Amino acid sequence: MPTERIAVGVVESSPLYRTAVVRLLNEEPGVEVDAVAESVARFAACRRRPGSVVVVDPSLPGVRDSAAVLALTGMGHRVLVLSAWTGRAEVHGALAAGARGYLSKHADGVEIVRAVHEIAAGNRYLSSSIANAVLDVPGRRGGGSLPELSDREREVLGRLALGERDQDIACALAISVRTVRSYLDRVRDKTGLRRRPELTRYAIEHGVVADERACGGDRVSA
Repeated sequence: MPTERIAVGVVESSPLYRTAVVRLLNEEPGVEVDAVAESVARFAACRRRPGSVVVVDPSLPGVRDSAAVLALTGMGHRVLVLSAWTGRAEVHGALAAGARGYLSKHADGVEIVRAVHEIAAGNRYLSSSIANAVLDVPGRRGGGSLPELSDREREVLGRLALGERDQDIACALAISVRTVRSYLDRVRDKTGLRRRPELTRYAIEHGVVADERACGGDRVSA
């Protein structure tokens, strides 16, 4: 009997790179690209098979970075990040959000295909060139509560981690953008983290995103 083909989705904002990845995967026996999109929102509208391996560059319009990974894993997919950004914060954030693999965009086609097969088989795959960046990566959502953050600070942080812009958060909470940024400054001062990927990772690991979803904050927007 023929072996079932691996269903793969591709989420990539660059038309040229998207076309190249789709062509590479379509040429691989046993792999079938079943959904292609330039954003998480577009992918959510066209996805066909829960459980697919999804190759994504998180530098996307709309929902992006670790929030993009979190949204895709929340749909039941296994995520392989393929990114030009391979810093510690980016790699840790993606893995904390549930990514099964992470590759640099400098990876060749052979390694990309190998990673897809490994992840489809239930394994993880990290490029050797970035393996040192993920030594001692914390477990996902393993940090417990955050007593040092106020309820409003947690709410703002949770919405940031879901990919909302400052303007979106202000509108949802009926406060000004300036107030949103003031809350984020307080969160940065208390956590010692400055960049949005680092804050996203922190929110995911400590369950802040789960709290926000429980309150109806889970959304994917264009």
